[in-house]
Amino acid sequence: MSNEIELIKDPGLPAHVHRSTDTDPKAAARAERQVAILFGLSAIGTLTLIYSYIFIKDDVFVFIPILGQTHLQQLGIGMGMAIALFCIGAGLIHWAKTLMPDEEVIAQRHEFRSEDADRSEFIKTVKEGASAAGLGRRPLIKSTLGAALGLSALSPILLLRDLGPLPKDDLSKTSWKAGTRLVTDPGDRPLRPEDLEVGAVAQTLPEIAPGEHRLLSDIGKDAVLLIRLRPEEFNLDAERLSWTHEGIIAFSKICSHMGCAVALYEQQTKHLLCPCHQSTFDVTRAAKVIFGPAARPLPQLAITVDAEGYLVAQAPFNEPVGPSFWERSS
Repeated sequence: MSNEIELIKDPGLPAHVHRSTDTDPKAAARAERQVAILFGLSAIGTLTLIYSYIFIKDDVFVFIPILGQTHLQQLGIGMGMAIALFCIGAGLIHWAKTLMPDEEVIAQRHEFRSEDADRSEFIKTVKEGASAAGLGRRPLIKSTLGAALGLSALSPILLLRDLGPLPKDDLSKTSWKAGTRLVTDPGDRPLRPEDLEVGAVAQTLPEIAPGEHRLLSDIGKDAVLLIRLRPEEFNLDAERLSWTHEGIIAFSKICSHMGCAVALYEQQTKHLLCPCHQSTFDVTRAAKVIFGPAARPLPQLAITVDAEGYLVAQAPFNEPVGPSFWERSS
């Protein structure tokens, strides 16, 4: 009995089995029509998506059994995209399995760069395979594939519209203007300096005309914190000090890091704290960052009083509030 290990013999490739489309022209023509139909359905799916997005209003609902009341525009977009992607994938698979060449080819592995003759042979094989795929001699598949791919490329371009109009200067401006009164939030009650004791904090918004409604997008930019200190506790330059009134200083409530609400005030240390990522701002030094990831102080709103003694803004914010954005210069 020999102790030598017998090497496993190479079984080679099994005998090639021809498909019906390889030997029957009618079967090949039938497969070509099936592939073309799938590509055509893909194009119809994309057209359904485009039609739903442009022409169906976004407030139309339809009743569908099991699903119930369904948003028609979203249904059309979803079904159109599903049909487009599924049919183009199914068409490519069916084309590859029925019409493209499926003969097995052995390519010997080489450790280093192949010889020029081998490289030329490889290029020749690729070209022959492309020719055998039959795209050039199957105009029906060629035209339907082109339509399916061309229309599917329009879908992402069309849906870019959902990114909305460019914000222009909406991110740089707030509702604060010179002379705008500061009113409590909630309550919309105008404030006088005597309403705030030393150490007190109040959240305010700009006053709006009777009957108007605040937009959530405006509230997200306009919120201001009023804090009252003793005037001698400030460590500000002359300009910043002129933006205060009788020890009352106003800062944007929107954190300059990620836009969270700066909601905590430490009366002993005179620090404002953002609860999201613990950015800490020194009120006595114009909300300078003393801890945390915020890169800029909170914007300060210049305030004064009007003829009736109510607190008002001297001017709008002199810089955008909130976190950084692409067009921001500071």
